[in-house]
Amino acid sequence: MLDKSSPLRPKSGATDNERVIKLAVLAVGGQGGGVLADWITDVAERNGYVAQSTSVAGVAQRTGATIYYVEMARDTGRLPVFALSPSQGDVDILIAAELMEAGRAIIRGFVTPDRTTLITSSHRIAAVSEKIEPGDGRASSSKVHATAEAASKRFIAFDMEKIAADNGSMISASLLGALAGSGALPFTRESYEQAIGSGGRGVKASLAAFTAAYDRARGTAGPAPKPAEPNVAEPAPGAGQVSGPQNLLQDWQALAARIDLMPLAVRDMALRGLRKVVDYQDVAYGGEYLDRLDKAVALDDAGHAYALSIAAAKHLANALCYDDMIRVADLKTRSTRDRRVRKEVGVKDGTILQVTEYFHPRIEEFCGTLPAGLGSYIETRPKLAAFLDRRINRGRRIRTDSFAGFAALWFIGGLRRWRRNLLRHKVEMAHLERWYALALGHVRLDYALAVEILNCRRLIKGYSDTHVRAQSKFDRVLSALDLVKGRDDAADWIRRLREAALKDEKGDMLDGALKTVATLGEGTPR
Repeated sequence: MLDKSSPLRPKSGATDNERVIKLAVLAVGGQGGGVLADWITDVAERNGYVAQSTSVAGVAQRTGATIYYVEMARDTGRLPVFALSPSQGDVDILIAAELMEAGRAIIRGFVTPDRTTLITSSHRIAAVSEKIEPGDGRASSSKVHATAEAASKRFIAFDMEKIAADNGSMISASLLGALAGSGALPFTRESYEQAIGSGGRGVKASLAAFTAAYDRARGTAGPAPKPAEPNVAEPAPGAGQVSGPQNLLQDWQALAARIDLMPLAVRDMALRGLRKVVDYQDVAYGGEYLDRLDKAVALDDAGHAYALSIAAAKHLANALCYDDMIRVADLKTRSTRDRRVRKEVGVKDGTILQVTEYFHPRIEEFCGTLPAGLGSYIETRPKLAAFLDRRINRGRRIRTDSFAGFAALWFIGGLRRWRRNLLRHKVEMAHLERWYALALGHVRLDYALAVEILNCRRLIKGYSDTHVRAQSKFDRVLSALDLVKGRDDAADWIRRLREAALKDEKGDMLDGALKTVATLGEGTPR
């Protein structure tokens, strides 16, 4: 039987010297969970404790946290019997390197309200289950915070990832600082610092992150900087933020001046959209974007807070910047991507990094990169298309650290100067014009419905098979338009259908929602 009067709940009759302290660390690859467990073990041993550290690997990288489990007890000359993994309801301290890992620990029963000190970083790393949802699959952080408060004896949470990054260290150092600052273990701050110092690598940065997290956990850190007041002044598009040849800069400034003439509420989104479109293609393409956006602005008014124009600014840019082989190749050969990959992998200057890109083009992607006439010629001849598909539709591995591999992708990315003449562009622009005309055609009759039609463009994303499935959902959602238009709740129905389409990849929820819409009668809307 357990004695609940003690925070560590020793077995009945057990003395403090016999008490086993049980601590679990949940972390994924790259977060230094193993280093943290080693530090904790070192701290315990420096303070006259016997400690054992084990680890239970997750399912796979990024799909399951590794559990690092440490048990410790005072060295009384008799070796205690330690467990190899944590048990439900039998953990004194649980450290999670990310907020949702804390939530999963609660679900697994490792956190109990009369015993467990729960320490977690409040930052988020999207789980696989959150990423695979076509829409916004993020779980609620506030619900995890509330649950953690109720489920644990003591809950300590703040952004330890940011503290580590600000000090040039890993999150393991700030997690250790939070543990030390919590006072959950009967050890001095100096022993923690000595454990870090014995590592020999990155000691200065680790100590800085440790100190910042220690002060934060104890509530002695300086006040956080007050967030800057929102800047309500009119934005200055392009000012001091764009570089390039003088003639192109003049063209950019002309486009930026057009945004200056738009309603203030629309300018921020319009500028973001313009930047995306120009980066995707060229300055002239940015002009086409603003020409289309002007049509929505002309129909809009302040009474609706310019919701139509803001939605148009966002979704027009995304529609114009569709994903294709040219875009993928362009992004993979940019110097910014090389720098990002080197930073993520941790490659030192002067070290050779081998990068392999994976491609699996289908005949549709191949035809999309051909001139519109030639691409259409192949697609309308099934036997020819099948013959070519058997030679094209296979996986390829391209080494972009080699001259040949990089040159091949660089050449494909360079095709963007001819993109307007290619089949994929012709198809995408025809689809865009139909969707945009449909939305603007409803503005006078049902403003809210027009906005929801614009927002349906959110359903379309990706390329290859992903794009085909997304466009199918888009078409199915708008197929209900004739059934709901004219109703007072028409906009709500289109929104519900869109949200149902975003909930699951297969579209089962959308099928159910469409069946419900099909049963709507001609009578008074509910």
